[in-house]
Amino acid sequence: MPTITRDCTDEETTITAIRKILTATAVVGAVLAGSAACGTVKQISAGQKLDQAFDKLGKEKTVSFELDLDTDAQSLKALDASSNPEPGEEISDELAELLSGAKISVTAQSKKPIDESGEKDFVGMAMKVRADGGDIVEYRILGDHTYLRSDAELLGKAMGIPVPSAKDLPPEAGGLKKALAGEWVKIDTGEMTETTAEPGTEPAPDPTLDARTQKQLLDALRRTVAREVDFETAEGEGGAERITATAPFRTLLGKLFGEIRPLAKKLPPDMELPTDKELKEVPDAEVTADFTLRNGELSEVYVDLAELAENARVKKLGLVVRMTEGQTLTAPAGATELDVEEVLGGFGAAMMGVEGFGEEGLGEEGFGEEVVLPEEGFPADAV
Repeated sequence: MPTITRDCTDEETTITAIRKILTATAVVGAVLAGSAACGTVKQISAGQKLDQAFDKLGKEKTVSFELDLDTDAQSLKALDASSNPEPGEEISDELAELLSGAKISVTAQSKKPIDESGEKDFVGMAMKVRADGGDIVEYRILGDHTYLRSDAELLGKAMGIPVPSAKDLPPEAGGLKKALAGEWVKIDTGEMTETTAEPGTEPAPDPTLDARTQKQLLDALRRTVAREVDFETAEGEGGAERITATAPFRTLLGKLFGEIRPLAKKLPPDMELPTDKELKEVPDAEVTADFTLRNGELSEVYVDLAELAENARVKKLGLVVRMTEGQTLTAPAGATELDVEEVLGGFGAAMMGVEGFGEEGLGEEGFGEEVVLPEEGFPADAV
């Protein structure tokens, strides 16, 4: 019985790199974009216009937008290097290229207007990641199922990870073969949650905020933005109007969390606030967000993050959110249902069983945990 060994170094490196690069992006976008949505200074015309634009958006029951990083691979690698990653955890050239060209499309669909919706009101969510000239992965959550399709070959190429093709799997791995071939598959969402939960534990309820706490958080954000954010308006391209919001980042966050701390006990357990020591490590450079309005409606948000990098080699780093036409989500026709055990067990074995996986690309030195595979094919209970 042949053995091959492998650990999760590549996957962990990928996740770590994405987290390090995108965390600051998400925080800045949420704070500056959210500031407009939450009621800016009423005496400022620009703030009033942003309020109205976000009010219109909040009345929709379906919202779609595209998210991407306005950057290049060299800037991402320089940003990663400045965080002093551990040996072996540096962002790879392939991943830097992937992130610099990736576009993420998101759709949220609710039974109620978005600004009135709670977690249980959303009836559909969808996300698609496009990079390197094709759709890498797409999923939709509708009803009791999660629908998924991916271009395994393109994903493997972009991230430098060997991925088996459908022909590498035996005939009895029907659902997995279709997944690797780029066809739609579906998984019972509830069953997946139960299967992946730790034995003997109940799935944790989704964190929620009561209406009173939500209003208090909203008021805290309004007060902070009114004091710390400057707004300017200018004419944009094609008759559009551009409104610019600028604020010193550390000061903005410090004031905001100072307003929120009295509410800390009312927040869900996973919503930990940063300590004063952690906030002191945040750059205090000015961050700018440009909001583009067309006919009074929000069409794009651009957040310039280059100053936060505090690295001269980071030439370009921005977050772009483009609003797109809201689409009604539907379940893909003909999706093959996958058994959860098949996903958790069979797919992992399939990845290990690719011919030459242990000899090419990764090399034996990088392997750790030993995995024992059967001489031929899959055991019947693996799929």
